[in-house]
Amino acid sequence: MSNKPTFKSSVLGVQANLLSFALKLTLNRDEAHDLVQDTTLKALNNEEKFVDNANFKGWMLTIMRNIFINNYRKSARENTMIDTSEDLYHLNLQQDSGVVTPEGAYAIGEISSILAGFPEDYREPFSLHVAGYKYEEISQRLSMPLGTVKSHIFFTRKRLREILKDYR
Repeated sequence: MSNKPTFKSSVLGVQANLLSFALKLTLNRDEAHDLVQDTTLKALNNEEKFVDNANFKGWMLTIMRNIFINNYRKSARENTMIDTSEDLYHLNLQQDSGVVTPEGAYAIGEISSILAGFPEDYREPFSLHVAGYKYEEISQRLSMPLGTVKSHIFFTRKRLREILKDYR
């Protein structure tokens, strides 16, 4: 009889490591426990795929990471809404954009004309930020350091606030 641990005892031996990794991935105790359970089940069902000289803990953590990624992608697909309406004009407008009133349209026009007077390296990052891009995306898109993007957006917002402080 050899002292080599059985596959099932090896699976049980890494449960604490799996839970720790699952908590880092999910940031939620219940989801982490579900992820550990899914990982354990998948490993037990695929025992024949484990190569004996491989890093067992690494193999298990890889299974967990792949399950987490697949679940995330599935969740993202399920939560994606597809608008099949024919009126594509309103598709990208926010509901509270203020454009629905003539005053709102006027305000947006006035803000746009004020922004047009700003230097391009301030105007462009701010416009992308308002359009919903994240700082990192703006940084990459404009080939600008992240700190510069953040400061240009901050100063543009501050300057707009100063210019429009009396606007009602």
